[in-house]
Amino acid sequence: MRIDKYLWHTRYFKTRNIASTACKKGQVKVNGQVVKPSREVYPTDEIIVRKNQINLQFTILDIPANRVGAKLVDIYRKDTTPKEAYGNEELLKYSKAYYRKKGTGRPTKKDRREIDDYLDDESE
Repeated sequence: MRIDKYLWHTRYFKTRNIASTACKKGQVKVNGQVVKPSREVYPTDEIIVRKNQINLQFTILDIPANRVGAKLVDIYRKDTTPKEAYGNEELLKYSKAYYRKKGTGRPTKKDRREIDDYLDDESE
């Protein structure tokens, strides 16, 4: 099966087009090599997918006949992603929430309340 098709079947990407675009950008590696979307994959291949600034690692256990439900994905792959990667995802999520670019204008009402709460906590 093609790598873009496999990534779509196992729900790593929402559409097959997005999966093939990720392959073309070099965000998918099979056995340590960057691959094209047409690369055939087989059981025991190790795949690394860079998605949302995280390197997801997994090993293919079996090839699905068609797209599978989210609960059945673990039958076809074994997740070997290190736990630290998911911890970094949490940090990244929090840093994006509090970051404002310089010159974006006045703070919103929510921003103002957060600033006030921060200053109140600091003075106590």
